[in-house]
Amino acid sequence: MSLSIVIAVYNKPEVLRLVLGGYARQSWKDFEIIVADDGSGAAVGETIHEMELRVGRPIRHLWHEDRGWRKNTMLNNAIRNAQTGYMVFTDGDCIPHEHFVRDHAEHRSEGFFLCGRRAEMSARWSRALTEERIGSGAFERIGLRCWWEGITGAATRIEDGLRFESPYLRNILHRSVRGMLGSNFSVHRDALAAINGFDEKYDGPGCGEDSDVQFRLELNGLRAYSLRHLAIQYHVHHPRTDIPQRCLDRFDAARQRGSVRCEHGLQPITLD
Repeated sequence: MSLSIVIAVYNKPEVLRLVLGGYARQSWKDFEIIVADDGSGAAVGETIHEMELRVGRPIRHLWHEDRGWRKNTMLNNAIRNAQTGYMVFTDGDCIPHEHFVRDHAEHRSEGFFLCGRRAEMSARWSRALTEERIGSGAFERIGLRCWWEGITGAATRIEDGLRFESPYLRNILHRSVRGMLGSNFSVHRDALAAINGFDEKYDGPGCGEDSDVQFRLELNGLRAYSLRHLAIQYHVHHPRTDIPQRCLDRFDAARQRGSVRCEHGLQPITLD
């Protein structure tokens, strides 16, 4: 296997079924799947077991008990258990385009981490999803109603659901690299080891699983490479989650400290 797909999940087995259906139809076949489960109920494990045959490869299910938001702890566990040297991180509510894995695989490069984007589906668009529409690829076709929902704000970033293989066209449409999304980035495993992985002291979403990691990767000399209009995802609608102030404060402290390696990550750091 040439790379590892890490899917972070917490419950929502019906959505995970659709996401795994997206990985069943990938054009690039040489990858493993790790489900990093932050304490879901039994239904998620049952869904994974049911979907393994359809996906056509074993799906490793890493789980710990639910003791609040500990996504970063489970992501570090996925790094330890990965069987490849390259890792793609995503979430259990982001359905991949047919060429999602291929785009991450073909653009990986030493000294870079790859930043993909995602189209934010409307509630109506999300309700229309079925396993059949995922399997056929019909869900990737953005119709006039979806564009109208993008105009009215019911859906957002619809343009990030358009994939272009032409480098010339992507350069015309390209915007500067924005912040890393925890649901769509990839990097070499040894680059994560060099920064001690994810900081497990974050106890809420929004910056610990992406902004903090991006800051420390760049501090260690890596550069971001944008996969906008490649490596596309479609994010299933749910109410917006606010970033807890305590997490923002922790990120501010990390930037002021300016340390490449976090203290509470893959390996504990012995302080002088």
